[in-house]
Amino acid sequence: MQLHISPSMRSIKISSNNGLRVLMKIDVAARHISYRTLFHTILILAFVLPFVFILTALVTLEGANKCSSADCLGRRIGPRFLGRVDDSGKLVKDFYKILNQVITDEIPGGLKLPDSFSQLVSELKNNQYDAKKFAFSLRAMMEKLEREIRESRFSELMNRHFAASSIPKGLYCLSLRLTDEYSSNAYAHRQLPPPELLPVLSSNSYCHFVLSTDNILAASVVVTSVVQSSLDPEKVVFHVITDKKTYAGMHSWFALNPVAPIIVEVKGVHQFDWLTRENVPVLEAIESHDGIRNYYHGNHIAGINLSDTTPRTFASKLQARSPKYISLLNHIRIYLPELFPDLDKVVFLDDDVVIQRDLSPLWEIDLQGKVNGAIETCKGEDEWVMSKHFKNYFNFSHPLVAKHLDPDECAWAYGMNIFDLRAWRKTNIRKTYHFWLKENLKSNLTMWKLGTLPPALIAFRGFVHPIDPSWHMLGLGYQSKTNIENVKRAAVIHYNGQLKPWLEIGFEHLRPFWTKYVNYSNDFVRSCHILEW
Repeated sequence: MQLHISPSMRSIKISSNNGLRVLMKIDVAARHISYRTLFHTILILAFVLPFVFILTALVTLEGANKCSSADCLGRRIGPRFLGRVDDSGKLVKDFYKILNQVITDEIPGGLKLPDSFSQLVSELKNNQYDAKKFAFSLRAMMEKLEREIRESRFSELMNRHFAASSIPKGLYCLSLRLTDEYSSNAYAHRQLPPPELLPVLSSNSYCHFVLSTDNILAASVVVTSVVQSSLDPEKVVFHVITDKKTYAGMHSWFALNPVAPIIVEVKGVHQFDWLTRENVPVLEAIESHDGIRNYYHGNHIAGINLSDTTPRTFASKLQARSPKYISLLNHIRIYLPELFPDLDKVVFLDDDVVIQRDLSPLWEIDLQGKVNGAIETCKGEDEWVMSKHFKNYFNFSHPLVAKHLDPDECAWAYGMNIFDLRAWRKTNIRKTYHFWLKENLKSNLTMWKLGTLPPALIAFRGFVHPIDPSWHMLGLGYQSKTNIENVKRAAVIHYNGQLKPWLEIGFEHLRPFWTKYVNYSNDFVRSCHILEW
């Protein structure tokens, strides 16, 4: 700011620093004012104007530049001259007080809720709401929105459960086409493996894998991934076990699509002489029991209080009610010593895994007299996937469970296990497994809900040897935040959970690790439009 006095002392100008803008001009008439008075006036202006400038700058920074009148500017500057303090802080404190009161008070009955926040503001203006009524309306709107989001989340989980339990059209088509091929094509019906290779099926100089599934495409991915990852595929034998309805289609696939040099045997549960009702009475009872069938195939919301259930807990309960858990194929691994009486060691694989590294070193692991080589799931980088203890699987309010089990005992995983069948045959694991299945059946499934792992956790107690977690990575079927770099490094990745890679609901960013082993050039895969979304 600059002060200019004319040589004649008849005018005074106050301008901006650059001199381009005149802020104030005063013309002085000699006959009306003395030089002494003028001098005193200049001194007063020199003292006051800096303060006026500072206040004007503060007001401008606070938005006073939007004022369109001197009156507006005065209202903003005036309180500062008079020493008044901005009371907006007090207003905020008063509003907080009202909000805290509204939290504890009951929402008035008959309160009409607007459909949107803009409508709420409009009604606030038109109806002159007081602050308390506004706060009640805001709270009611928020609670309504929370309920709708929660209901939507539960509906999403139910739809996901039904999608996960159903058979995709493409997979159903593939099974039908291959079954028809089995009856009409002699090559699809040929013996697997050829007669000259039958002795290999019981030779302990080979690495034997066992896969139990009714999913033809999934089985092909598991076997193909082993072929491509193995350093010595000539020494690999695959025993694929399936049910009676899928046997023809499964046999056709591996007969028409050989995976040499790996040797593949396809066998239906009906072809094992040992699997009789006398040897598996409990499983027969589970499959035929009306209460059990209703639990897995009936109303999945009945008996569940959704208001007291978190979406994650609800999702776990739905997963536990998957119909696969009452299938003999899901329990078949407990009979491996009897089904393969000549073998010493086998690796059992689930059908939702992909092998990314040579697994032959598993046969060299010293299990130290134990039966089951498995990764522990109670410690690891992912706190959701790797935080499983017995308390996550069992109901410890049941007296039998509380008496015999420790809630903090570390759990382990199915999906990729190295089993020492020789050591297994010296134990009572199968007998223990059947005992606890019977007890849970008698208690109307109140001891545990989740599938086949809980009875195995009990039956294998004291017979599990922990192996390095890098052998087996879990959670790709339910953990969306799976670390991709860890996926790339893992020997076996496991899509356990509902979001299988062959389903449309599977995670897009994790699916390529599985689909790269699908033979899209295959005529049956193309004609059934597999994975075309």
